[in-house]
Amino acid sequence: MPVTVFGSVNADLTFPVPALPEPGHTVLGGPWRASPGGKGANQAVAAARDGARVRFAGAVGRDPMAAVALSALRAAGVDLSALAETDVPTGAASICVDEQGRNQIAVSPGANALARATQVPDPSPGDILLMQMEVPPAEVAAMVRRARACGARPVLNLAPAAPLDPEVLRALGLLVVNEHEAAWLAARLGASPGAPALHAALGIAVAVTLGEAGAEAAAEGRAWRIPARIPPRVVDTTGAGDCWCGVLAAALSRGAPLEAAMRRAAAAASIAVSRPGAADAMPLAAETDAIL
Repeated sequence: MPVTVFGSVNADLTFPVPALPEPGHTVLGGPWRASPGGKGANQAVAAARDGARVRFAGAVGRDPMAAVALSALRAAGVDLSALAETDVPTGAASICVDEQGRNQIAVSPGANALARATQVPDPSPGDILLMQMEVPPAEVAAMVRRARACGARPVLNLAPAAPLDPEVLRALGLLVVNEHEAAWLAARLGASPGAPALHAALGIAVAVTLGEAGAEAAAEGRAWRIPARIPPRVVDTTGAGDCWCGVLAAALSRGAPLEAAMRRAAAAASIAVSRPGAADAMPLAAETDAIL
């Protein structure tokens, strides 16, 4: 089954620094680089490099930064027929990365604010529709409802955390959050932040990524935990969660059970954090196969 990704696409400006800036401080770093990013595009590239047939729907501006933002999608062979071009500048992110691979990110959404669910053709039954929250929440909600009505499997990475009607969340096939997003959502639902409690509160499959502690999930009344794979050296954690989500979606599109898809996602993410950049760091399927 194909994977459709509805989400953001950015040009990332990355600055390697010895330490992340404190408020009011200026930090001198190494040579900056421009590279493709945005949660939606990163996840689409990760899924495509893992072997899925991927269509991306989002929005860019008619400006030079669009070529940077779209470069990895094009190189990965992602279908861009649902992409919109606008007169608003392409989204951009400023990323500082320290010597431990930790990051500090500021994002200007730009054209991403004009992405619309109507750009996406109706999915077929069984298709995976992957979304995030860097495009308007109302459009995400509309896409979830339409995917469910078509018999597709809507998967939402609630990142960054933003309000959605609980009715929309309960229509998901799978919710993916990190530990901070899980805590934020749990507070709104009056639940505990773990995957089992969120699963019980929403009645859907929930996966919670926990960084170096791995990931946990709960679905159909059972819960499990997947350990992380830690590479010998962490270079850049930017896009690690996007890699995890994209590879997870690719595995699910091939019929893998959620637990097996999570193991593959963990392996792929361990490769991504050993490389600089976001979309450019996503591994090929053969690289992930080699460490499983």
